[in-house]
Amino acid sequence: MTGGRTLGWRFAWLWGAYAVSAYGTGFGFGAFPLIAVLVLDSGPTQVAVLAAAGRAVGALLAVPLGPWVEFHRKRPVMIAMDLVRFTAMMSVPAAFALGRLAFVQLLVVSVVVAAADIAFKAACGAYLKALVPPGDLLVANGRFESTTWSATVVGPPLGGAAIGVFGPVATVVADAVSYLLSALGLRAIGGGEPRPARAERSRLRAGDLVEGWRHILRHPVLRPLLFNTVLANGLIMATEPLMAVLLLGRLGFAPWQYGLAFAAPCVGGLLGARMAHRLAARFGRHRVLLAAGTLRACWPAGLAFVGPGAPGIVLVMVLQFGLVTCCGLFNPLVATSRLDHTAPDRVARTLTAWSVSSSAAIAALTALWGLLAALTSPRTAIAAAGVLLLATPLLLPRRDSAAAQEASEPAAPDDRVVSRR
Repeated sequence: MTGGRTLGWRFAWLWGAYAVSAYGTGFGFGAFPLIAVLVLDSGPTQVAVLAAAGRAVGALLAVPLGPWVEFHRKRPVMIAMDLVRFTAMMSVPAAFALGRLAFVQLLVVSVVVAAADIAFKAACGAYLKALVPPGDLLVANGRFESTTWSATVVGPPLGGAAIGVFGPVATVVADAVSYLLSALGLRAIGGGEPRPARAERSRLRAGDLVEGWRHILRHPVLRPLLFNTVLANGLIMATEPLMAVLLLGRLGFAPWQYGLAFAAPCVGGLLGARMAHRLAARFGRHRVLLAAGTLRACWPAGLAFVGPGAPGIVLVMVLQFGLVTCCGLFNPLVATSRLDHTAPDRVARTLTAWSVSSSAAIAALTALWGLLAALTSPRTAIAAAGVLLLATPLLLPRRDSAAAQEASEPAAPDDRVVSRR
């Protein structure tokens, strides 16, 4: 467990700000699709565009933000991104109150929030690397991961209840306020932060935009990790709307049953995140990463066999518990590896490249699997994703971090290979 380890009061403020934002996001989960359907009478095509385009366009806009974050102090960047998200989200209830809310505004807000999310995460990762000693990075990432999963357990049910009482716009307000509280928490950290050394130029170059991908693709550990996580996360997320169609439509589950089937198993993610540091210390980080990454791929295929009634709900909960437990264990190990194998002067660009790749893959695979489900059936598409997921462990790095790092370091002064640590 990681609970008794102290990482200092500045990390405590950072963690608290992250927690407030995470719980606000969990509370407001699903609000935009509900607003689109219940308030704007949008059809399924518009709702799908809202989900996919917001993520895809936001990722595209975030590409130049990586170098911008890299060359600025990270805490002010995080505060700025929180304020951007607060302003964008609050525009929705303001427009609703004035009777001017439109689908285009929801789409623009979703794009702005998606881009700001990526920039915030890049700045947060770089700030964390400078704030926490290297030996404590896995502990810190485990705490962030456990917070994410606990917010996923608590937030959506409470948000669903609030939507039933106050309407979907109320949860948007709560989500927006959480970003403002996060900004205030980050402001309370205080302390100085050195200005990043910048190249002798005032404008960004094209190479700055691709430096994150260049670093990842040249690194023997980060390259396979990126391919694995992008494909696995994309396939997992692509089946979420198909599961909603299958469970709520064809199998006739009630909305509360659907919510319970996916919310309750998130306790496993909390457990996995809390065990990450302890298991890595006992068995070695690379072994645990391989085991968790392999086991993560084994669960989703079973979702294709879900049937009606209580047995179907139980099967979904068991499979989801296994999946999210492995994800909760795997994710902080990956996050720590990214920071360990990236120099401080390129952390923001590397994390931005990672997030952009993930968001683009999720958007593309979600659209592709929607088409596959239309041509076949949701159950067939879910089964296809599950089968492909079984191959993703082959993309995991076969060597441990130390061996790969040694292989990436120069063997002689005139060697052209540069260390990526």
